[in-house]
Amino acid sequence: MWSSTALTKRVSRPSGKKASATPTYSEITTRGGVVTALMGRNGSGKSSLMWALQGAGKLKAGTVRVGDIEPRTLAAPQRRTVIGMVPQTAADLLYLESVAAECAQADKESEAEPGTCLRLLREMVPDIVLDRHPRDLSEGQRLSVVLAIQLTARPQVVLLDEPTRGLDYAAKAALRNTLRQCAARGQAVLVSSHDVEFVAQTADEVVFMADGDVVSTGSTAQ
Repeated sequence: MWSSTALTKRVSRPSGKKASATPTYSEITTRGGVVTALMGRNGSGKSSLMWALQGAGKLKAGTVRVGDIEPRTLAAPQRRTVIGMVPQTAADLLYLESVAAECAQADKESEAEPGTCLRLLREMVPDIVLDRHPRDLSEGQRLSVVLAIQLTARPQVVLLDEPTRGLDYAAKAALRNTLRQCAARGQAVLVSSHDVEFVAQTADEVVFMADGDVVSTGSTAQ
């Protein structure tokens, strides 16, 4: 199990009075084998929370734990084995000249058996062109490369921030299959999304945020 508690601030504006900030707590708990969706309007704090959980974002107070581990206390090589993060702009994590080079580097950095990243990638995109520059790939293909890189490290928790943006139906279906496979392997998956259909078909549980707070949680069926 992993859990997080993040301190946020809600700004209230009483009529005719200067705005005041009141600290409130947001708490999320999810388990291995579960896909949890994080939903809310733009500006509700989803991305900030995701980066705080990953360890690179600011955490004003509270704790983030994966079991007994606090990811933000770890160096990047160790942290990626605990939490893997796919940001909104997945291409920002791709900097080598070919898909093959990105996969080989992922194997090396994660101390994985050579070919691990490529195998994961081909499960998502069987016809991927290995000598192509990552920035020449489609949106869905770039997302798959970054997700394969993160999964190569075998993280206990997988975070994805708005991964369905720009994806067609087939790419969404492939992503859904991959996330369900992650859950089947016992990984905890947290995915932020505005895509109601994707969430309904993919997630086991849903967390709703507003103004930096978790306002409700429940099963997708609810």
